[in-house]
Amino acid sequence: MEYKGKDDAADVWDAAAEGWVDFVRTGKDYWRDGVNNPTTFRLIGNVKGKKVLDLACGEGYNTRILARKGAKVIGIDRSQKLIGLARMEERKEPLGIRYYRMDASRLSGISDASFDLVTCFMALHDIENYKDAVAEVARVLKHGGRFVFSIMHPCFEDMMVNGVRINAAERYFGKVQHLIEWNMKRLTKPFKTMSFHRPLTDYSLVLAKSGLLTSRLVEPRPTREAIRKHPNLRKVLAKPQSIVFEAVKP
Repeated sequence: MEYKGKDDAADVWDAAAEGWVDFVRTGKDYWRDGVNNPTTFRLIGNVKGKKVLDLACGEGYNTRILARKGAKVIGIDRSQKLIGLARMEERKEPLGIRYYRMDASRLSGISDASFDLVTCFMALHDIENYKDAVAEVARVLKHGGRFVFSIMHPCFEDMMVNGVRINAAERYFGKVQHLIEWNMKRLTKPFKTMSFHRPLTDYSLVLAKSGLLTSRLVEPRPTREAIRKHPNLRKVLAKPQSIVFEAVKP
């Protein structure tokens, strides 16, 4: 069932794994906790008893939240190191989660129409072959099932391309692979990852082509508590950092 291939994306995240896990598990990822997760989980709603597939689950932070809310969850990711760290956490705190190293664009061994919900938290923009990934989501969703995913807001993201920092507004309709440098002061170990800028139209079209109907779009805002703790999040009240899609398989 597991993906055995070798690829650059997995290598990048394997190299970033140590820094990423510290970032996520020690409260340093306050954009997740104070902006994106509150909005996304409100949109997801009640998952008790639901079968959920978490794409690009990384070390399993949000996968564990889904399981604690009563979902029956499978998490997949291409990074062997991140999946290994997720499995270690599952052994320490058993929640019934199954983790597999797998390519989101080839969900080998996963049956058609087997999930009530598929999630992808702030990661679809990191998947190069996103069209096949969305097609696979449509295949494994039950009729009436939902795909909820969040991405960097392509209207406003900053990108590092060939050593030059540019704003998305300058190249919005271009499809750009770009470098993300994680070097904030709060990190104990800086790291780098790659992402893919795409206009919103591209995501809308690929959902429609895969037979998924976009039902809601939400642009997250920070919670009051998050702003109190991290005043720099106040800027998201004027300009969104991310956007969340909900699409339904009819």
